Amino acid sequence: MADERRAWSEADRAAYREFVRTHHPDVGGDPAEFAAGLREFHDRAAATASRSEEPGPDAPVIFVTRQRGLPRIVSAFSARRQRKRNPRVR
Repeated sequence: MADERRAWSEADRAAYREFVRTHHPDVGGDPAEFAAGLREFHDRAAATASRSEEPGPDAPVIFVTRQRGLPRIVSAFSARRQRKRNPRVR
């Protein structure tokens, strides 16, 4: 949905905001009409986004996992302890 909104022009955004302000159920609008209007706006935005979609990069996507939970805490404290250790000079 966020990609769809990026493709909207300023006029489309203004029309969307005006529609929401006037038809939202919290300000007395009909919920069914509001849902239908939102669907129409998002369908129009999806069609616009698919036409103007640029090809992505050719590089592969790499997922990097991070430690979570107790192993991460233990490794953080052990790394800190090693940094704070005084040099053993006699």
